[in-house]
Amino acid sequence: MARIAVITHEQDRFQTRRGLLLRRDSPYMLFDLLEELKRRGHSVRVLRGTSAKPAADIAVLHLDATVTPPDYVDYARRFPFCLNLGAADISKRRVSGAVIGQGDDWQGQVIVKSSLNHRGTPEQQLNRRARRAGRPEPFPGVQAFEKYEIHASLADVPAAVFERRDLVVEKFIPEPEPDGFGARFWLFCGERERCTRHVSPQSLVKGDDTIRREAVPVPDELRALRRQLGFDYGKFDFVIHEGRAVLLDANKTPGRARNLSSFIAAGNANLADGFEGLIRQVK
Repeated sequence: MARIAVITHEQDRFQTRRGLLLRRDSPYMLFDLLEELKRRGHSVRVLRGTSAKPAADIAVLHLDATVTPPDYVDYARRFPFCLNLGAADISKRRVSGAVIGQGDDWQGQVIVKSSLNHRGTPEQQLNRRARRAGRPEPFPGVQAFEKYEIHASLADVPAAVFERRDLVVEKFIPEPEPDGFGARFWLFCGERERCTRHVSPQSLVKGDDTIRREAVPVPDELRALRRQLGFDYGKFDFVIHEGRAVLLDANKTPGRARNLSSFIAAGNANLADGFEGLIRQVK
């Protein structure tokens, strides 16, 4: 059996206690995967910060921040093997295949997003906790971006948006359906995966507002992109546009979709098999 370490930011809250019975809970999908691995006999230790001795067979670099600070990357390298060591930067400016510039000739709708994961909310939370603890902000200068903005054309985007490095402009290309819009979500750990197309009445498709879903294959170009971006575990959001896969978002700390809990739980054993495959590679 393997010793598994989960490397989190010193101000992160990977797991909490909730309810009258103080049951352990977590906003992260990795929590459920680790629970399955513990049932199989593996040990799990959640590390906050970089001070603990790297005593584990395998680690997961699980910092809920768009760009992992260099000291955490250096710390992760001290373990025999660490998942997602190569995925230190998941900014949309780096990973999205839909980003366009002010001078592009795109004629369709566009969407303005934060380049940071989840609109920069994780960085803001870490900054807030650091201030409360009397510590320096780990991500100073992060600005809130409350919601995505959809524009009819590129010409309608304010010029100031293109001057901000924390924002990106993308082609707005959800997959149209008679009853809504589609988007695809690929979850993976090692060689195990599940890829599902979700349809929502909302043009901004999220997992928690799905009205129907179906299993779909993973395009080969997305597999190549996963290797290029250094992902061992995570979630890719993408669409098929004009016959090719377009990556919209890459997440190395995917969350738990509460109203899809039974659907997600059914896949935990599969992803745990993928994790154990990585363990066998180390040993």
